[in-house]
Amino acid sequence: MSLPYAADAETSLSPSELSVLRMQYHSELSSGHATTQTKFNYAWGLVKSTRRDEMAAGVDLLTDIYRSDPPRRRECLYYLALGHYKMGNFEEAKRFNAILIDREPNNLQAQSLAQLIEKGVTREGYIGMAITAGAAAVGGILLAGLMRRRR
Repeated sequence: MSLPYAADAETSLSPSELSVLRMQYHSELSSGHATTQTKFNYAWGLVKSTRRDEMAAGVDLLTDIYRSDPPRRRECLYYLALGHYKMGNFEEAKRFNAILIDREPNNLQAQSLAQLIEKGVTREGYIGMAITAGAAAVGGILLAGLMRRRR
């Protein structure tokens, strides 16, 4: 099965498309058991969502499939990494993607995702440094103000 490039993660399904997958999944569940394919399709749709709660639900479903259906692990690794990446859980994303790259070193989708994850880690690092610098500046201003008052 060919997997989409990681850039495809930025394109979410329409609400009606996701609704079709949701209805199929819940219909099968109410009949007793959702097939792995239906569960996977719904998880994939959730991971592609722009809503964090839906992405998290997709990651949970993929985790269940990963644990219970070893033949589907390859697909799950990629989408688990993708879901974690989209939620900003870069260490988890790296971990799942690294497992896939270890198994398939020439996997272009995993290589593409690895680049996106690294950019996310770098961006997060810059944001963290800016927040720290801002907090230090505010702290310095407050401290200077307190010292002036004591004089």
